[in-house]
Amino acid sequence: MTLQAINYTQVPGQLKCDDSVFPSVIVNDGSVKNLSDSKAWISQNLPELELELRRSGAILFRGFPVDSAETFDTFSSAFAYRNFTYKESLSNAVRINFTERVFTANEAPKNVEIYLHHEMAQTPVSPSKVFFFCKKAAEEGGATPLCRSDMLYEELVKQAPALAHDFASKGLKYTTHMPAADDHESGQGRSWKSTLGVESKEQAENKLADLGYQWKWKSDGSLQATTPVLPAVVDLGNIKGKQVKVFYNQLIAAYLGWKGVKENPASAITFGDNTPIPVDGLELVASLAGQFTFDLAWQDGDVALVDNYMAMHGRKPYSGERKREVLVALAMN
Repeated sequence: MTLQAINYTQVPGQLKCDDSVFPSVIVNDGSVKNLSDSKAWISQNLPELELELRRSGAILFRGFPVDSAETFDTFSSAFAYRNFTYKESLSNAVRINFTERVFTANEAPKNVEIYLHHEMAQTPVSPSKVFFFCKKAAEEGGATPLCRSDMLYEELVKQAPALAHDFASKGLKYTTHMPAADDHESGQGRSWKSTLGVESKEQAENKLADLGYQWKWKSDGSLQATTPVLPAVVDLGNIKGKQVKVFYNQLIAAYLGWKGVKENPASAITFGDNTPIPVDGLELVASLAGQFTFDLAWQDGDVALVDNYMAMHGRKPYSGERKREVLVALAMN
């Protein structure tokens, strides 16, 4: 059996990024016929795939034999990254697991937009890679926007250098509210027990203390927790002769999508020194992001591998009778 070389293709709307495009798109020419072929093809091409991912920030695999949570698990596992289970994360988005490593992207209602963010950047522990698998595309809408965070930060430095400096030097703190019970109607509705993986308030407080959080219990049994100082900008070092810094955070998602935050941003996000972030700065970041965003319109069977440091992602609302099913696996390397 002769496996294909990497078959790159172009799709409308790709961004030009120095000597690469965003996202990179690889199409199966038909020679990868089953999971065994897929594993062999990934192993054979892994050095180039990893180089392309570092250069581009995201790779879309189209036409490969992936059609279920189990086959997606096998496909994503073939990259040999260390698994990052949702159970061990500190995200408070509601998800449903299919296998130990594969779960739903988000259980928020289809009319709810999930704004651009780096996966779990609002917590002290986050994955470095995000795999997406489209089991069923929506009838209308449901694209996954992908944004190059290095290009966004470069533009922010040009347009608002003082603000960019504050983000880089001060970092961010996030305050989240975790309900007493899972709320499936909310994109951020995972309870404090589920989020922290604990059974009691004492266990919750011990875990929060170990991670450097501050917290407050509310009269309805919910938990308000504030992170230690987390980065807003991350230096990825030298990539092909260029020093790359990325706008690595949950700022846009928090400002535009978290309940009540647009009306009172400081209730959920501040600089690391507890000073408020200027609203015009938040608006500028959200506006600039659109210039560096590609809307990935899913086809059934698509798999995307996203470098969680280089690229933000989100979810557009969708409609129609066909339920959109996009699954996720997280990894560290």
